[in-house]
Amino acid sequence: MKINDLLKLPIFNGTTIVGGELGLNREVHTVNMMDAPDIIPYLKRSELLITTAFHFKDDLPALLELIREMGRQECAGLGIKSKRFLGSIPESAVQLADELHLPLLELPVEPSLGDLVNKALNHILDVQTAQLHHAIQTHRQFTQQIMSGQGVPKLLDQLSSLLKLPVILLGPYLQPVFGRLSPRTTSQLEEILSAGMRFYLPTSTFSAFSLLGEKGETLTLFPVYTHRQLHYLCITGFVPPSERSSILTIEQATNVIAFELMKDNALKQNRRRIQNEFFSNFIGGVFSSSEEIASRGREFGLSNDQRYICAVGKLNNKDRTTSFLQYKAEQDQIAEYLEGEVAQFRYPIHVYTYDQSYILLMQLTEEWKVIQPFFIELLERLQSKIAAYYESDMSFGFSSYAQSLPQIPLSYKEANEALYFGGITGKKRFIELYQPKEVPEILRLIPQEHLRKFYMDTMQGFEDETLKDHKMLLHTLSVYLETHCHFAETAKRLYIHRNTVIYRLEKCEEIIGRSLKDPEETLRLRMAFRIKALLPEEGKSDWLT
Repeated sequence: MKINDLLKLPIFNGTTIVGGELGLNREVHTVNMMDAPDIIPYLKRSELLITTAFHFKDDLPALLELIREMGRQECAGLGIKSKRFLGSIPESAVQLADELHLPLLELPVEPSLGDLVNKALNHILDVQTAQLHHAIQTHRQFTQQIMSGQGVPKLLDQLSSLLKLPVILLGPYLQPVFGRLSPRTTSQLEEILSAGMRFYLPTSTFSAFSLLGEKGETLTLFPVYTHRQLHYLCITGFVPPSERSSILTIEQATNVIAFELMKDNALKQNRRRIQNEFFSNFIGGVFSSSEEIASRGREFGLSNDQRYICAVGKLNNKDRTTSFLQYKAEQDQIAEYLEGEVAQFRYPIHVYTYDQSYILLMQLTEEWKVIQPFFIELLERLQSKIAAYYESDMSFGFSSYAQSLPQIPLSYKEANEALYFGGITGKKRFIELYQPKEVPEILRLIPQEHLRKFYMDTMQGFEDETLKDHKMLLHTLSVYLETHCHFAETAKRLYIHRNTVIYRLEKCEEIIGRSLKDPEETLRLRMAFRIKALLPEEGKSDWLT
């Protein structure tokens, strides 16, 4: 309670405030009586000290030192029975009390110091007891709400009605978990975090601050401690430390919310583990039939006749020295964060973790060309926030859409391939769309020395360029392979007789020493011709031109 409230007790009738009047809103937690000269080492914060000042009657510097030390230690005030020994309180003591805003009280001769201490302490204890009873009742009420299944949102509504202020539960990165901040406040907090700044609370019961701007709101944050991450109970408005009853009510709410968050987290972890196990089995081909896939998918909210887009995300340059337990804890945190973000997206998205990847599986409820800009915008937002919150860059690859549930494993492979090809190009924090690869693109991924070796091994019979009809035979062989081994079509394209084509191809078989009727051989030769077009001009004459 405040010192000006304590002075309203009848026991303090006749007390005069001679100095430090601006400090009458100081908190009083206890009252102590002093008649010894060495009281300074025993001073306590928010303590009201009363004395006859017998030891200061001839030692004004000692009295001033006491007042100065009480101000430094944030004591509640000093009461002196000046009529007993001092006659009056010195003016220099009054001036110092005014400077320090330390209430300086002139106590009447009666009652005794003992009665003053007893009556004051009894009243303080009565007030504190009433506050504790109120806190217990509030805790019981909040607990009953949670136990009855009404959840955290109902608890926040109840707390808001008690405080007559809006109440929101914020996550570890000040993102709303339950309740909503104003768009301006949300935007300001996101700007602070996205700029690379960090938010730290001092080791105190709560912290209050005002956001900058003409209409910047004042927020009071109370930490909600769980075994995993710190959450914040956010009061939109200022809760003064002197409102002990309100603070006790809020503290009971934070305790109940903390236990509810830990329970919810355990349930979520179990659900996430089961979902991830299903997805791992799904893409691993464990389910043997379309009927089984459809049945399993329905258990996890997946429709068999629904189209899907699969996106795979990975953190770039993750510290390999991180222990497995630390890595799994962070992976769970990021997965939980992604779930919270995509839950607000306009289209339904399922989140899974597999190996070191984060998988977003989105249902296509509209045409892909309509959804694609919003989906890419979502991925970009996730990248920015993960970079700000977790100091890591995340890249995404996403697939072309799967027409039905059984095609999702293929979409997952496409998304992984897009992520891989984006990574080998040296990009950082990218979003790569899967593009079906043409044969030349695939061949370019193979080192040139391997391509040259394959070409030499396949076409070694043609390495003698002085061979009769060398170029003509190679050209005929190339056209024959490109026309899918049709003699008539080859003759038509070369403007020669069909028998001429047969004769030339027989010569080619003699040169390479293998039959052109073997499908594996024709495929090998076609690949060799494709490779020939990709090899650089310099050095080609070393093999074939």
